[in-house]
Amino acid sequence: MNVPNSQPPATPAAALRNDAARRRITIVFLTVAAAATLCVCYLIAKPFVEPILFAAVLAIVFFPLHDRIWHLLRRPNLAALVSTLAVVLMVVIPLLALARVVAGEVSAAYASVSEKSAAGGGWEAYITEELQKPIAALNRYVDLSSFDPVAEIRSGLEELSSWMVRSAGHVVRNVGTFFFDAGVCFFTLFFLFREGRRIRLAAAAALPLDLPRVEELFSRISETIIVNVYGVLAVAAVQGFLVGAALWALGIRSPILWGVITAVCSPIPFVGTALVWVPAAFILLAGGHWVKCLILLVWGGGFVTLADHALRLYIVGGRVKMNTLLVFFALVGGIKEFGILGIILGPLVFSIASALLGMLRQETRTWQLQLASGETTRGEGSGP
Repeated sequence: MNVPNSQPPATPAAALRNDAARRRITIVFLTVAAAATLCVCYLIAKPFVEPILFAAVLAIVFFPLHDRIWHLLRRPNLAALVSTLAVVLMVVIPLLALARVVAGEVSAAYASVSEKSAAGGGWEAYITEELQKPIAALNRYVDLSSFDPVAEIRSGLEELSSWMVRSAGHVVRNVGTFFFDAGVCFFTLFFLFREGRRIRLAAAAALPLDLPRVEELFSRISETIIVNVYGVLAVAAVQGFLVGAALWALGIRSPILWGVITAVCSPIPFVGTALVWVPAAFILLAGGHWVKCLILLVWGGGFVTLADHALRLYIVGGRVKMNTLLVFFALVGGIKEFGILGIILGPLVFSIASALLGMLRQETRTWQLQLASGETTRGEGSGP
């Protein structure tokens, strides 16, 4: 005997509702699981974020070079390897050569000042004697009778000595980290050169935007990075020229070399070119040229620093088409948050935000026009 089924067969509408409910649960589960997994992935990749971002910047800047190499070799692995080695040679070899020359110049300058100080009875006595000249000149206008140069020099030298010890320990501890990050950067650069086109296509497919919007967004990102890199190079060249010219006019040896070193130090946040002109001013003071020392301090702290802010704001704001005030906050805030990488990341984030807001404004306007058109059509259809 057949037992009748107690549950009636599900209707197509009920089956669709059940399937939709299961899909919602699946989507929620996959979203939560993906978010949790991405958080763990970020924690794992967090120590490598900076070298990876540097690699991405290098890949975008040197992509035209890699594209030419790829068209010549037509082999992805070999082209990526040759491009990476070319970037390494263009970055590492000049820095090593410059470091060697700088070490020789610093040694010569130190030996010259030490010889003069020894003739004057040692560093403390020599600097004290040299400081008496500007103090005597200033004492005509300001009462400096309570100022004790010997005590101030001793205090300053003690602070300088302790700072140098701390800095040396910090540098030694970070040498291994620096080389490790450099290795990660260039290793990532190789894969970005090799897989760059696939990464771009995958990112475009993952974005819920049409092709023109994706191309606009990617173009904005590339243009902002390239403009910032060119801005850094332009500012470095101008500051190097200004400091080199000042050192030449003030009689410092090897002004061209120190101008190049100034250009290299220019992108370093907060200190930058001061790493060159402040020690140079100290050397002038130690040599008894306190007027030249003051001139160099005013020139470095005024014109050279002004060139940094004014020129960078002009280049980045003009090419990226952003308000100068926004560019200023993007640069300063980016440097404060990300260090030297913030010179590029700050304006890049602001530029992406501007592009996304522009797209949102256009999409909202189009949607409103479509709604208005639909309401007009319905109104015409309901007429007699």
